[in-house]
Amino acid sequence: MNKRAWIVFLDESGISLLPQVRRTYAPRGRTPLLRHRLNWKRASMAAALGYHAAEPDRGPRLCFHLKPGSYDTIALIEVLEQLKVFYRGEQVVLIRDGLSAHWSRAMQAWATEQDWLTLERLPAYAPELNPVELLWSSLKKRELANLAGDHLADVADATEQGIHRINHNRQLPWSFLTHTGLTIHPPTPPN
Repeated sequence: MNKRAWIVFLDESGISLLPQVRRTYAPRGRTPLLRHRLNWKRASMAAALGYHAAEPDRGPRLCFHLKPGSYDTIALIEVLEQLKVFYRGEQVVLIRDGLSAHWSRAMQAWATEQDWLTLERLPAYAPELNPVELLWSSLKKRELANLAGDHLADVADATEQGIHRINHNRQLPWSFLTHTGLTIHPPTPPN
């Protein structure tokens, strides 16, 4: 692994107009009602949370993408093209899960042409090792909790507000990494 690279965790999640029902602080015996239109419109979001391997003071950096529908290989390649611009062509070690679009032939062919990118896979059935899962949890427990939007744009706006909240709190992305049990240590200089 390149010791001067960004270590970037990638994950995708979905949002919809159906509210994320969460506990509230309503007075006892006064159950709040969530009124919403039964609508199955969905969007997908992808986040890449990066930490610099040699210089932790440079990170963390969060790249976010939101689109209607779901991700396929072509859409994920577009996300990775944006990631290249986001990291200005610096070396990136991308760690992702076993989603089939991550491992398709088209994705593998595209990735072999990228000199800035090294791909790594998380162990199967180990979402607890991906700090982006904690980012999704934070969004869904705060900005998206009990949100009964009329339009998908309402949910997208709330999601983007949450991304801004996380981006403006320098400790929160580090806490996501700490919660996974993984650490980023800069290399010790030779004597």
